[in-house]
Amino acid sequence: MEKEQLLQGLIIKAQSGFFTVETRQGFVVCQLRGKLKQGRALGDIAAVGDRVRITVLLDGSGVIEEVEERKRAIVRLDPRPQGEYQQILLANPDQAIFVFACANPNPRLKMLDRYLVIAEKQNVPPLIVANKIDLVDDPREIFGLYESIGYRVLYTSPKLQVGLEELKNALNGRVSALAGPSGVGKSTLLNAIQPGLGLAVNEISTAMNKGKHTTVTRQLFPVDGGGYVGDTPGWKSLALWDTEPEELDAYFPELRELVPHCQFSDCTHTHEPGCAVQAALKEGRIHPERYQSYLRLRAGQD
Repeated sequence: MEKEQLLQGLIIKAQSGFFTVETRQGFVVCQLRGKLKQGRALGDIAAVGDRVRITVLLDGSGVIEEVEERKRAIVRLDPRPQGEYQQILLANPDQAIFVFACANPNPRLKMLDRYLVIAEKQNVPPLIVANKIDLVDDPREIFGLYESIGYRVLYTSPKLQVGLEELKNALNGRVSALAGPSGVGKSTLLNAIQPGLGLAVNEISTAMNKGKHTTVTRQLFPVDGGGYVGDTPGWKSLALWDTEPEELDAYFPELRELVPHCQFSDCTHTHEPGCAVQAALKEGRIHPERYQSYLRLRAGQD
């Protein structure tokens, strides 16, 4: 009888308890070994982006024997009758790519600030893509403040064929989570760097957005030259569920470095004497819009 093989692989698709795992011998559709499902799960045991070890059965299907420890994950809390459940949008992403348009639709920078806080919180390096730069005179007037904080911003326009090579290089060899409001041109951008990529990603994204009654498929799509990209709708609903208001300043890089200089260790940066953040705000070293985003998130308004 043919000997069963234990193979390492990457989960690139998950749907209804079936996982497509990419291995050095090709793609294997797997289910979880029963012992992995014992006890009440507090979150997804296996998810797209997880590295796993599988047994290939004689009929060509597979069984996931072991899920390797995650380096990081994009997590959404799913309240259920039996308690809170941690849903993994994507395991082990190397970066999060946030696509916003310079115009049409106008950029919602407070939403971008929220995305960036979540990326900081979940330890996922962010990359901001300012798309449709052909629609404005100077895109840096809108997005330049993020560069001054230390975030990397790519300026792109499929129409002008600008920034496409740079974006492709940023995707190569990495697992990338893609996010951004509708209408910002994510699909057009992906199609411009790799024909058909945006269309494939958009089909999955549309299905995921139809609601909880739809069979949810999560999937990573290969990038020519290595790497994967996966759409991760739902960043807007990623509540900062395990974030205390007093830790929020740690996820704003320009505030983080000032906190140790505040007079009080429990400073809220709103009214206290000797507040280094307030002083920096008055001196123009912190952008007022970013400070407003901090206040809104601290008050739970976003």
